[in-house]
Amino acid sequence: MEPKQTFRERCLVFSVGVAKMIEALPRTVTGKHVADQLLRSATSIGANVHEARGAESRADFIHKMQLALKETRETYYWLGFIEKTVLLKHATVPALLKECDEIAAILARSVLTAKQNGQKSY
Repeated sequence: MEPKQTFRERCLVFSVGVAKMIEALPRTVTGKHVADQLLRSATSIGANVHEARGAESRADFIHKMQLALKETRETYYWLGFIEKTVLLKHATVPALLKECDEIAAILARSVLTAKQNGQKSY
């Protein structure tokens, strides 16, 4: 039985999956543009989540997690673009879209929780 992945590991595995899928994109003008945009946004998710772990304050944590969420939304857009344009007929695109959506939901909840916890008075 495999040990449970941390959220940071899940983000890393997701970005690796996206990077592998990108290699199959056509080397057209559109394919290169989408590949560049998608690689940047997908790898930024995990990088910002890793940075959030070392945040200097609650506000810094929230900011980094919001950046990760923003990049997740952009990644979802580019994956959807690939799917809608049939730029790539790759079996992993729907699975990556699903995982991206789940990561976005976790990030959104984390940001909301951190904001709510910051408003509590003791």
